[in-house]
Amino acid sequence: MTSDHVSTVRRFNRLVTQRVGALNDHFLGRDRPLGASRVMFEIGPDGADLRDLRSRLGLDSGYLSRLVQSLATAGLVTFRAGIEDGRVRRAELTPAGLAEVEEMNRRANGVAEGILAPLTESQRQRLVSAMGEVERLLRLGALVIERVDPTSQAARYCVGRYIDELSRVFENGFDPTRSLPADDADMRPPLGAFLVASTNGEVVAGGAVKTIAPGVGSLKRMWVAGSVRGLGIGRRMLTALENEARTLGLTVIRLETNRALRDAIQLYRSSGYEEVAPFNTDPYAHHWFEKRLR
Repeated sequence: MTSDHVSTVRRFNRLVTQRVGALNDHFLGRDRPLGASRVMFEIGPDGADLRDLRSRLGLDSGYLSRLVQSLATAGLVTFRAGIEDGRVRRAELTPAGLAEVEEMNRRANGVAEGILAPLTESQRQRLVSAMGEVERLLRLGALVIERVDPTSQAARYCVGRYIDELSRVFENGFDPTRSLPADDADMRPPLGAFLVASTNGEVVAGGAVKTIAPGVGSLKRMWVAGSVRGLGIGRRMLTALENEARTLGLTVIRLETNRALRDAIQLYRSSGYEEVAPFNTDPYAHHWFEKRLR
């Protein structure tokens, strides 16, 4: 990282905050600052748990509490017990809050159109493409990988997306009951671990490692969301799983994979995994890999 890089980022931030109107205390023409407006947008028509809001927005719990309480005092938000955990408060927009968010969306569309209008069509395409790339890279910078319980909502979500994807790309579909098992108990220390990667509160990757023999582990259920592929998240998840394996006292990692998963196979090979003779009878496997951890 150079001083020129830092200066460019700061200059970009100043321009963006000015152009979108974030410097105005009455953001988007409403009598409300940017922070409160963004919280209302994130609550949305379906409502949101305050815990999820803190995670998505990266806000201090005290600051978020003051924001939502001010919105409640204004008659824009109400509270009730969370859907999955009654101890967690859930915020929902009132009819007045829904009407204000609708108006904010209309005005935000106007701001976006004002940015694009002076440009030619080719310039608009360049700007929109560049914004998409900036968004993807900023999400990568906010990536957090953490160990979770395999029965958690985040872990179940990852496994569900993993099964859905294999069912689509495998030649004859995928039935997890025919594959080698990965029981919950096997994916908890001291036998294993389940990792989840998230950015701005959105789960984008997951995977597990479990012990299959003294000093030998197996990678299981590794999945990366299609929306973030090509950003190196798969490699970061793989490295994190290898680190977990070392923590568990494992010195060798094995995995089996299907020939349809060409990107995954390339990732394993470029990460030091060597193809070996079959070491199990997984019916969906065409390739078996092994890596000795240093």
